[in-house]
Amino acid sequence: MTTEAHAADRRRPPLIAVITLLTAVLTVLLIAFAWPAARSEPRDLPIAVSGPAPAVQQVTARLDQAMPGGFEITAVPDRQAAVQRIQDRDAYGAIVLDAAQPEIVTASAGGPSVAQVLTQLAGRMSPEAPAKVTDVVPLPQDDPRGAGLAAGALPLVLGGILAAGALTQLVRSGTKRMIGALTFAVTGGLALAAVLQYWLGSFEGSYLGNSGVIALSIAAISLTLLGLEWLLGTAGLAIGGAVMMLLGNPLSGMTSAPEMLPSGWGALGQLLPPGAAGTALRSVSFFDGAGAAGPLVVLGCWLLAGLVFCGLGALRGRGRAVPARQEAPAVAA
Repeated sequence: MTTEAHAADRRRPPLIAVITLLTAVLTVLLIAFAWPAARSEPRDLPIAVSGPAPAVQQVTARLDQAMPGGFEITAVPDRQAAVQRIQDRDAYGAIVLDAAQPEIVTASAGGPSVAQVLTQLAGRMSPEAPAKVTDVVPLPQDDPRGAGLAAGALPLVLGGILAAGALTQLVRSGTKRMIGALTFAVTGGLALAAVLQYWLGSFEGSYLGNSGVIALSIAAISLTLLGLEWLLGTAGLAIGGAVMMLLGNPLSGMTSAPEMLPSGWGALGQLLPPGAAGTALRSVSFFDGAGAAGPLVVLGCWLLAGLVFCGLGALRGRGRAVPARQEAPAVAA
């Protein structure tokens, strides 16, 4: 073995270090994706209750005893007001305390797992007269479990990450990278929305509205990662990608709801692009845009942050590219 080969072997990390690192990465991946799902349960889940005041108080106490801290209950005057809160995305469901037969009002399009939790309450309302269940905002018939939207979270995140990674490797010009990221966001949004809406039947509402939300999400992720890579190099791209994949994706609430995630983590997920995208897509596709303003603002802020990072990276690169001007030596007379 040559001297160069021996030197190369000495520079390589020990096998035990490689194994330890791989084990740590695998453990982090498991925790990131399995922990939120394993700890999923209602936490301050907003629901509406209508009926006589004594009955509302009785139901509120019963729910608090069965699931302490599980529900955030708002009393409303009647069923119409309860349904309106659901359609405005101020509540996930409602309990209507009718004297003849109580009713559980759900909106499976707002979160299938939440609708399932509320449906389970129907048999507990009154043993003599079980509550009927009405889904006022159902999921499409072609995707009654909402599997398409839940599965679409990963391609959406990967689309932004892959775009940033490919553009940094294949395109030298920073301006062209930004143009490429924005162009890909538009084409990717149109493609993903077409598959989910027209082939899988997972979306309803405006196709352009759905594709616009997806495009904004991809652009927010890819431009943020491009800017971080511009500023910090490969480390910036890796850190940004890890945040989007290991935090943003499992905390997005797209498979359940933010209020079903461990306390505080659901709120954090809504401040990251995947979570904001999932909430905005539900609102635009099934609720005529109700409740979409906040998530769209979050996505817009990430997009703006990405543009700022790219601008700072360009200024930093320009400063490095321009050498300091040197004074010419004086010529003796």
